[in-house]
Amino acid sequence: MSTSDPFVIIGAGLAGAKAAETLREEGADAPVVLVGAEPERPYERPPLSKGYLLGAAAREEAFVHDEGWYAAHDVELRTGVQATRLDPAGHRVRLDTGEELPYARLLLTTGSAARRLPVPGADLDGVRYLRTLADADRLRADLTGGGRRVVVVGAGWIGMEVAAAARSLGNEVVVVEPQPAPLFGVLGRQLGAVFAQVHRDHGVELFTSSTVRELRGDGGRVTSVVTDGHAGLPADLVVVGVGAAPRTELATAAGLEVDDGVLTDEALRTSAPDVFAAGDVAASFSPFSGRHVRVEHWANALHGGPAAARAMLGQDVVHDRVPYFFTDQYELGMEYSGLASPEDTVVCRGAPEDGAFTAFWTADGRVTAAMTVNVWDLTEQVQELIRSRRAVDPQRLADPGVPLTELVAPAG
Repeated sequence: MSTSDPFVIIGAGLAGAKAAETLREEGADAPVVLVGAEPERPYERPPLSKGYLLGAAAREEAFVHDEGWYAAHDVELRTGVQATRLDPAGHRVRLDTGEELPYARLLLTTGSAARRLPVPGADLDGVRYLRTLADADRLRADLTGGGRRVVVVGAGWIGMEVAAAARSLGNEVVVVEPQPAPLFGVLGRQLGAVFAQVHRDHGVELFTSSTVRELRGDGGRVTSVVTDGHAGLPADLVVVGVGAAPRTELATAAGLEVDDGVLTDEALRTSAPDVFAAGDVAASFSPFSGRHVRVEHWANALHGGPAAARAMLGQDVVHDRVPYFFTDQYELGMEYSGLASPEDTVVCRGAPEDGAFTAFWTADGRVTAAMTVNVWDLTEQVQELIRSRRAVDPQRLADPGVPLTELVAPAG
């Protein structure tokens, strides 16, 4: 390793782009190389299932920086290139071009990949996934103009956002979900039912506790979806949203510690010297939670990339933010902060049936997570309440007349 060796970032998504930006803002004078497998320059993913898919936002709005930013800031952006081997001992990374790059410090922001649907017929034409900008381009073309029969497999965040977009664009939409409610893993049955009702009110047919068994087609193209309760749901298009898996192959082959993500400490350092990880691929130790946490949402990439960059520069870093994400579906706008467990108790402030409310998850009387639905400008207060670890009277928590600021106090 030479003092003139570059900072290398493998993965040109939001986390990687923001890391490169931070390296330059913080005064790094070494070369910075940003390597991305996709042909596009770095972009943000939320628009892919929200504004861009709906046709409400231009494609250009998804990009993190304008096209000339990288050259102007002396960041060498290599698109359409994959890293094939990482050698932590030799401080080198091999690319699929055959080139080997030396590095002073390396950041893994390889993200995650859409899980595939493991059933017969999943390779038929007309089966779509939504992970990349190219996926969004194709799906937007499929949905625009309406009139198609769309079956969405999986009622997680991507599935429900795609269902909302497809229905808003005039398509017939059926959603199939094996859990007893949409978004069950995060929200549970009670609050998942709120989202179920919103979709049903907009004409979506929703089948929960239902598992897809097979996709059938004609002439190589999908025509129907077989479930354990339906002999064949008609389908011109099937969109699969059954989760994502961290892209850990490079790290695993290099001998880094991996457990549902590349394990890092609170400064985003991996088990290998001078190798860091951030974004979807990182399972980072959270001092607040006392365990490793992997968060796939936009805010984690937005803040994790800069935190890793500062750590790469030798600064003292503790990346321990309260997880945050948001969704927009029809007229429903939601923000969620924290990490709840299925066993946590739910306390609502306001009535979900009124269309605007706040839900809190509590354990031992302390707030572990909160969700605002069509209620705005509470995220900072909610996150302070979560971090305070203060035991809260559930009646006061449910009372809209009690400001959240009155419930927040330093941990005692």
